[in-house]
Amino acid sequence: MLALLHTSPVHVPVFDALRDREHPGLPLRHLVREDLLATALADGPDAVAEHIDRLLATAVAAGAAAVLCTCSTIGAVAEAGAPAAGVPVLRVDRPMAAAAVAVAPAAGRTATRVTVVAALAGTVRPTAALIGDEAVRAARPVTLTTVVVDGAWERFEAGDRDGYLAAVATAVEAVDDADVVVLAQASMAAAANRATTAVPVLSSPGPGLRAAAAACRPEARTPRPRTA
Repeated sequence: MLALLHTSPVHVPVFDALRDREHPGLPLRHLVREDLLATALADGPDAVAEHIDRLLATAVAAGAAAVLCTCSTIGAVAEAGAPAAGVPVLRVDRPMAAAAVAVAPAAGRTATRVTVVAALAGTVRPTAALIGDEAVRAARPVTLTTVVVDGAWERFEAGDRDGYLAAVATAVEAVDDADVVVLAQASMAAAANRATTAVPVLSSPGPGLRAAAAACRPEARTPRPRTA
């Protein structure tokens, strides 16, 4: 079973649909804690570390073979809880960040230009740090710019999903000096199909769930014998 840690209930049907389409038969358990995001934004992500550790322990006790955190703001804190949890704990946006770093720069440039589009200012810093981490890991130079979509988060909180996605898509279309655009939050994913742009636009739910599903396989969790 894969446990998913969400900070909004809107992610539940999104990941259920992805599972049904790409990973049929994979049992999911959704843990929704909206209060974690509010606390992390007010006091910093580390303020929710103990809460997340308890949630991870509960998920493992219920049979989770892996846990996927779908919130970019608290993703790093969730990942850090993996050793104590004893199972893989993944952040949904890491595969997306790795894919962004792998995009080749335009002709005449040595560094890949990555633009992070976020609906929430508090998500910018952890997403930028993640991209930097993946760039170091891949030994690839990147230049990073960020865009916070004015008024988008207020629409999200008001339940105006169409207005939210439209605002994000408009912001993406305005990016004119990037090799790749990264949508910082899982809730923004559907805006990728709305934006009319020649620049690749990456979102996190699909790649993140694929990585988590792979981590649930027995061979991924069983240590392989060393060869001489």
